[in-house]
Amino acid sequence: MNQYIKKPHKITNRSFEIIHEEISQINPEYKFSSPLQEDIIVRAIHTTADFDYMNNLVFNKNAEHIIQKVIQNGGHLITDTNMALAGINKKILDQFSCSYHCFVNDTRAFKLAKQEGITRSMAAITLASQLKGPKVYIVGNAPTAIYQLLESVEAEKIDIEAVVGVPVGFVGAAESKLKLHHSNIPSIVALGRKGGSNLAAAIINAIQYNIQGIIHQG
Repeated sequence: MNQYIKKPHKITNRSFEIIHEEISQINPEYKFSSPLQEDIIVRAIHTTADFDYMNNLVFNKNAEHIIQKVIQNGGHLITDTNMALAGINKKILDQFSCSYHCFVNDTRAFKLAKQEGITRSMAAITLASQLKGPKVYIVGNAPTAIYQLLESVEAEKIDIEAVVGVPVGFVGAAESKLKLHHSNIPSIVALGRKGGSNLAAAIINAIQYNIQGIIHQG
């Protein structure tokens, strides 16, 4: 049987080496805008095996650094799915007393969605807005959640520090993300149809690992 790598940290380290090698092959002139953006983009590729994120993942109004500050100041991270929440490493967040939430399965979200004729993801945004303190919204699945955020900000009903907007899909995903990217809300957006809860979690993990200088943590 052929020899293969068995130690988890060596597998991860080799993966990151391969990613950098392939980026150089795809576009030898490619430059990351900052070390933090490099961490985010490389981890996005590591999670998805999709090199399109070299160009699809876009940053607006210093969102990545704002999210770091929210984490370090013990703010709130709110995801649109339990899958995204489950994928976020909690160890560093807990060290900073940063809270993390997903209200989509909250009984109040069910009730509000039924009353208003909206999605539970939209109802969950309303519930999250009641939290006290700085908030970052992380959307990996529901374009309606992004539209709700945009409308709530426009109506001055909600305060947002930043949004990670990476919902995947064919109905409203690309359109909602483009609108978010062109808004005044600090954001990290995956332009086009691609994205997902796994990508959303990977972005947050890269941002929090960067705080402590961790690059290759699995």
